[in-house]
Amino acid sequence: MSQAHQSILRIAAALILDAKGRLLLVRKRGTERFMQAGGKLESGEPAEAALRREVHEELGQTPTALRYLGEFTAPAANEPESLVHAHLFLTELPSPVAAAAEIAELRWVTPEEADHLPLAALTRDQVLPLAMRLLHNEVPMSLS
Repeated sequence: MSQAHQSILRIAAALILDAKGRLLLVRKRGTERFMQAGGKLESGEPAEAALRREVHEELGQTPTALRYLGEFTAPAANEPESLVHAHLFLTELPSPVAAAAEIAELRWVTPEEADHLPLAALTRDQVLPLAMRLLHNEVPMSLS
């Protein structure tokens, strides 16, 4: 199927980093690939509101400070013949997280460790390289 005929899933995704230089990846129930926490935007919902809602549902916490990192498109990990169009935000969470809702597993990993996991295309091709630049101070990491 050509890209022009693929369905597009509009999502908000969180690049969550901790003080140890690790990023949080999640795996949804019934799937194999790890990705960022987040999910689909509801009709008319702003991306920032969708991210706060999805992270709260999936991890039990609502991010406070967010930094918009941009829009990214990649093949969807769990929906064949679809693309994800992601609004990506950098954030941190105030306390330990736990998998909730549809999340089967979560892992805090370094970008190097993430390379050894089955990853969604968006995570592998776009989010990880951006995380590396943030962690190596090639891109400012401030949330303010």
